[in-house]
Amino acid sequence: MREQLFELLKKEAVLKGKVRLSSGKISNFYIDVRRVSLSSEGIYLISHLVWDIIKNEDITAIGGPTLGADPIVAGVCMVAHSFKKTLKGFLIRKVPKKHGLEQLIEGKELTTKDKVVVVDDVATSGSSLVSAIEILHRQKIKVCKAIVIVDRQEGAEENLSKINCPLISIFKKKNFIKNEKFS
Repeated sequence: MREQLFELLKKEAVLKGKVRLSSGKISNFYIDVRRVSLSSEGIYLISHLVWDIIKNEDITAIGGPTLGADPIVAGVCMVAHSFKKTLKGFLIRKVPKKHGLEQLIEGKELTTKDKVVVVDDVATSGSSLVSAIEILHRQKIKVCKAIVIVDRQEGAEENLSKINCPLISIFKKKNFIKNEKFS
């Protein structure tokens, strides 16, 4: 499955050319995982690979910053159900909703007893993941680890380690971009 996902990402998600990243930095390439995670084959592969990472752990919830985490959370929850495991799904907004329940964390209610994995599609500096984890920590929620499909290898692992959260990536930038002039 990993090799299938790699080929799919290489074909559909790796784009060369100048692009501004969420960090504000300009890059000569972009990996748009949503082009794959929002396809039936892509989300099938991603969900099973993430499930393989967490299936033997005592994880009770999976979530992350909306928009990158949305398909991953839904897909992994569906895979967990097919293995008769209950898994809560949640998404973290950048700002609380201005109407309804005005929540910052959407989805199944989390408790201090939950053991959470945070997911995202791509990590660069890890700032979206760090923000999501800090929001969970303020709610006294235990975050066991973070998982991303692609780590751009630009500080995410180090920034997450500063808040005692290991980062697991299915792929790294070096898997896609061999020539450093594209960094």
